[in-house]
Amino acid sequence: MADTTTTAPAPTPTTTSSAPASTSTEIPTPSATSNTQGHTYLFDITMTCSGCSGAIERVLKRLDGVKSFQVSLPEQSAEISAAEELGYETVLEKIKKTGKTVNSGWADGVERGV
Repeated sequence: MADTTTTAPAPTPTTTSSAPASTSTEIPTPSATSNTQGHTYLFDITMTCSGCSGAIERVLKRLDGVKSFQVSLPEQSAEISAAEELGYETVLEKIKKTGKTVNSGWADGVERGV
């Protein structure tokens, strides 16, 4: 004869902790926060040759606070990623000192005077 005795399932333990049910914690990584710190500057610059774009590159390489930059001769532009403390006017003046004509400029997506 088969045993027909059934046992009740074990009770589910209850917790009285006020901690959240999830144990994973999202910690911001440097790459996730680096875009929110600093400035992005974009300049429309008249450049006629690689010497012109090279002059812009040289001044940006030596400018403290420049994190990265891209100078494009075909697009006649320079895009600069800068530290918070490096102001738009400082970058603009350094570019102008190369003798190139700056036609327009933007700081963090907002058009600025040149």
